[in-house]
Amino acid sequence: MKVDLAMAHDSSGPRRWRPRLEELGVGLWDPSRVVIVSDHYVPAVDAASAAILKETRDFVRDYRVGRFFDMRGISHVVMPEHGLLKPGMLVAGGDSHSPNGGAFGCFIQGFGATDMTAIAATGETWLDVPETIRLDWDGAFADGVSAKDVMLFLCREIGVENGGRVIEFGGSTVAAMSMAERMTLCNMCAELGADTGIIAPDRSTLEHIRAHGGEVGDEALVVWRSDENAFSAREAFLSAALAPQVAAPHSPANSSEVGDFKGRRVDQVYVGACVGAKHDDLAMAARILKGRKVAPDVRLLVAPASATTTEQAAKSGVLATLAEAGAVFLPSGCGACAGMGHGLLAEGEVCISTTNRNFRGRMGHKDSGVYLASPYTAAAAAVAGEIVDPRDFL
Repeated sequence: MKVDLAMAHDSSGPRRWRPRLEELGVGLWDPSRVVIVSDHYVPAVDAASAAILKETRDFVRDYRVGRFFDMRGISHVVMPEHGLLKPGMLVAGGDSHSPNGGAFGCFIQGFGATDMTAIAATGETWLDVPETIRLDWDGAFADGVSAKDVMLFLCREIGVENGGRVIEFGGSTVAAMSMAERMTLCNMCAELGADTGIIAPDRSTLEHIRAHGGEVGDEALVVWRSDENAFSAREAFLSAALAPQVAAPHSPANSSEVGDFKGRRVDQVYVGACVGAKHDDLAMAARILKGRKVAPDVRLLVAPASATTTEQAAKSGVLATLAEAGAVFLPSGCGACAGMGHGLLAEGEVCISTTNRNFRGRMGHKDSGVYLASPYTAAAAAVAGEIVDPRDFL
């Protein structure tokens, strides 16, 4: 199958690709269709990470990569900020959370470095046609509940062994969601173990793409839509019944309603990552924190998902609210979510985080513990110094 776009970051791309491309004596199949984003090792914190970033920049220059976003934010957020993802595209991503882009009606899947090198060289790949299951969410969330709670709930209810499946989301709840919230749904299909996630395009999809410099026609609303008989299974959920969810260490599937974790002490609150630090996410946290202060002996770290997110949050007043509450701001990038840069945990420390994974040792010491939650719930814990129900703060 021919690929429309190939994306990699500073960890998965150039330093893995160059040796193989040189050995084969080939270049990129179409540099204009290759996207490189530096987001894992930014900004450099030691000589090794500086060398990786230099290698990335040299590769972009030598291979004339068409689109390079250097220290502009996390790849999964940066691509839609530039209107690069459109309905019907087949996109190969050199990162497991590439399904994030399914919010825009494209089929986007994560590939390992060897497969990505072949894709970068040929513009083609092999795919088995996956099974598709449809999950419909209808009605309105209770205040203080978000898309992150949906995904933590699903990690428990349908499990994390969904290989060979695509998860399609629909229903009135999804139709009313912002594109940022839809991205959260698709992003965490990686935690479900699915090949990818997808949402059929609607007017919100097209408006977002056009507002960010992409060109897309209205025909996408009809052409890029699943047939009614395309699903191997279909399940419906009532959004009003969903409570805020929290996942305990060391798996997103260890989730339950927030009340089951009430009173668990935390040392750190991390509002970051592609799934938890877009402007919508920061605004959720700011609603909780407005007029309040971070508890003593708790550190609140905020790493906006992109430079554009930071600009938006500065204009909307969200950054000021977070700062007044006592947040410490970190650079945009994958950072502590991927165990890099600032914000790592020491032995025995406990963090509640808006990230998508809480595997043992992922955010620091192997004997630290990470709870996953929405920005609402994470911010409430920052104020209380322990896990609490965010609805009590709204």
